Amino acid sequence: MTDLMTFEIEGNTIHGQITLPASVRKELGIEEGDLVEIAVMDEGAVLIPKKLVDKSQAYFWTKRWQEGEREADEDIKAGRVKTFDSVEDLIKDLDKE
Repeated sequence: MTDLMTFEIEGNTIHGQITLPASVRKELGIEEGDLVEIAVMDEGAVLIPKKLVDKSQAYFWTKRWQEGEREADEDIKAGRVKTFDSVEDLIKDLDKE
């Protein structure tokens, strides 16, 4: 976070709910149904928007998978890729290694 932005929060209900102004929700990309983590720090709090990920897609966000994605991106950018005219050619290349 580079700049500190302050906004008026609209009230606090009997259930402890607060309303974030639309400008704050837009700035943070918070949409209806999103989760917001609240980190209490000293005399204040930090709101951290969160998104739910379907369980069947959770593997993609693991540290190991993301490291592999970064490695693959670097290989592609560096030209360390091969293309094949057929599956058979791919298998022949794999068998050579």
